[in-house]
Amino acid sequence: MEIRLIKTFQAIVKYGNFQRAAEALQYSQPTITMQIKKLEEELGMKLFERGKTITLTSAGRLLNERADLLLREYDELNVALTDFMHGDAGIIRIGASEPSASSRLPEILRRFSEQKPKVQVQVRISTTKDLMRMLLDDEIDIALCNEAEPHIQLDFQPLLYEDITLLLPASHPLQHKQEIHLKDLKGETFLLTPGTCSFRIRIEEMISSQIGQLQRSPILVDGITVLKYFVQANMGIALAPVVAVSPPIPGTITRPVRNLMNGPRLGVLTRKNSSTSSKITEELVDEIKRLRTIPDEPVMAQSR
Repeated sequence: MEIRLIKTFQAIVKYGNFQRAAEALQYSQPTITMQIKKLEEELGMKLFERGKTITLTSAGRLLNERADLLLREYDELNVALTDFMHGDAGIIRIGASEPSASSRLPEILRRFSEQKPKVQVQVRISTTKDLMRMLLDDEIDIALCNEAEPHIQLDFQPLLYEDITLLLPASHPLQHKQEIHLKDLKGETFLLTPGTCSFRIRIEEMISSQIGQLQRSPILVDGITVLKYFVQANMGIALAPVVAVSPPIPGTITRPVRNLMNGPRLGVLTRKNSSTSSKITEELVDEIKRLRTIPDEPVMAQSR
């Protein structure tokens, strides 16, 4: 059903006959007659009783009752589509892994929502591995997460290296030590995240290279943002990303450790050459890139 036919129908109802409706719409009367005939054929029912005067049929009265709502929704849809094309409206689906989901994403989305109040934001929080799957299955548009294994269909844009710090119970003997090295932690009970976590992999690399075999079995905690509560309970110590444990909660303290490796890289994960990428997505990626501390990688010149 064409919108112009509905507008012609409304004009006839408003002006009382085909001639005056034609003059108001700047159509010829035969054009008006043809448009109403086409509308009636599409609907399969008469809308007007023709005579000395025209009157609405029952179907015409029903259409007249609903026409205003139909046209208003059509106008609202046009406005929404225009806003979407300009990046001012629509839905953006973002995934994030911890600790950035708790510590960085809220502020990013606050700034973005202030600039784009008509945009609806949907947030999914999961592991980097699951976020990769969600991107490939078109469940999210972008992800803020740590670097994972390369995938031919995905693009990872690194933003920063996570800084790692030592988290101790406030009463720990090392609290007064001026300079802490990893070897000083050999006899400690470490709190570690699961084996698939990028932080766990990097921390184990540090322990392996500078401590070797631990004297005590580590305690595995499924969630990097909850490590601090296990340290608070005096169950062990943790090497954790600064952003996840700062500021320290009561009963815990943080201390720098000499000669630590960089933590894993954090970045934006997107689908390569996605035809569904929108201006909204691009603008949110630009907002996330304000986190960047790693310089852009230079583009290699192509040989001729």
